[in-house]
Amino acid sequence: MSSPLPQGSPGRVRVQRIAEAAVERARLRVVPRAPRVTRAPRVPFVTLVSLVLLAGVVGLLMFNTTMQQNAFAATSLEQRAATLTSREQTLRMDLEVLRDPQRVAERAQRLGMVPAATPAFLRIADGKVLGVPTVSTARERFDILPTAPAKPAVLRTRTRVVEVPAPSVRERRRGEGRAGDRAENRAGNRAENRAENRAGNRAGNRAGNRAGNRADSRSDG
Repeated sequence: MSSPLPQGSPGRVRVQRIAEAAVERARLRVVPRAPRVTRAPRVPFVTLVSLVLLAGVVGLLMFNTTMQQNAFAATSLEQRAATLTSREQTLRMDLEVLRDPQRVAERAQRLGMVPAATPAFLRIADGKVLGVPTVSTARERFDILPTAPAKPAVLRTRTRVVEVPAPSVRERRRGEGRAGDRAENRAGNRAENRAENRAGNRAGNRAGNRAGNRADSRSDG
């Protein structure tokens, strides 16, 4: 057996300290409650996400609508540009026709204008007139359009007048008689066809009635 430690020895003092420290550790202490972790509310977050999605859908729809409107506007502008281009070409062609010297000369002749025979020129430096001007007359007028060439004799057609004698009274009567006969024949054929159709319908109705009566009498018997 082990002998007890003498009082006041350093070993015994050390043991007492260890025992006191163990007792201090073994005592119960009141531990304060840990603070609760506050969770963020879900309703604002869900509302924010819903608003973001709704805004995205509305923005996408507005973007698609705007793109379609722009496409329609571009198509309309292209059609208008094509129409204006064709109109410009037509106006240019009309302008070229109006600028034609041949047409201008014809218009001038219609208005009674004649070309200048001997014009005079004015020198601006000293104001001197160069040349002797003469008045143009209608005799100096010339044909702008060339004269049509004569038609060859081979291509000329001769007109032949054929006199048809008027029909005589007998021929008229014969024609009227033939027309009357034709009309009578047509009317007679139509009447005969109608009579035949009626007779056939009557015979068919009678035969049908007789057959029906016979069948009824047999069924009754």
